[in-house]
Amino acid sequence: MVPVKRLCLSVILLVAAAMPAYAHVGIGTTSSFMAGFTHPLSGLDHMTVMLAVGLWAALKGGKAIWVWPAAFVGVMLAGGAFGMLHVPLPFVEPGILASVVALGLLVALAIDLPVSAGVAIIGLFALFHGHAHGTEVPENAGGLEYMAGFAVATVLLHAIGIAAGMSLGLRFRGVARIAGAACAAIGVGLAFGVV
Repeated sequence: MVPVKRLCLSVILLVAAAMPAYAHVGIGTTSSFMAGFTHPLSGLDHMTVMLAVGLWAALKGGKAIWVWPAAFVGVMLAGGAFGMLHVPLPFVEPGILASVVALGLLVALAIDLPVSAGVAIIGLFALFHGHAHGTEVPENAGGLEYMAGFAVATVLLHAIGIAAGMSLGLRFRGVARIAGAACAAIGVGLAFGVV
């Protein structure tokens, strides 16, 4: 089996094994590194967005390969801090669902935007994801271990998306775009409670 096939199979199995989005506000333990690390792997909303960021960055190439994932992680952590401080942010859950659909469509349509525009889009969605998780941290827990675990898992999911996108290369660009369409479809399914 060639590495590309292995990578694609791994991503498919990872997505298939994910539980529905039970990731928000008060679900599960949120006070350890391991809880934070496993959290992005427990909901389709997180997995698809983080893989989509990596795929889109790989499709764009150049600086986007590291700038877009770094922007997501940085803004996500800031959003987490706002959530832990109880700074209100409207439309968090709709913003998260919109992120799944929008980032999926950006990959599916291979939208080529300037790196700065991609940072703005990715940053907005990362703020919602981070805020949702910051609000889950109990008052008596520091939450830093949880957020560190969440950040590490996020980086790994971005890396899987980047590796998949780069492995597919220009010749198999259509496969990455199909994965983006699947991401958007998952987002619509989550929004309507079908997935």
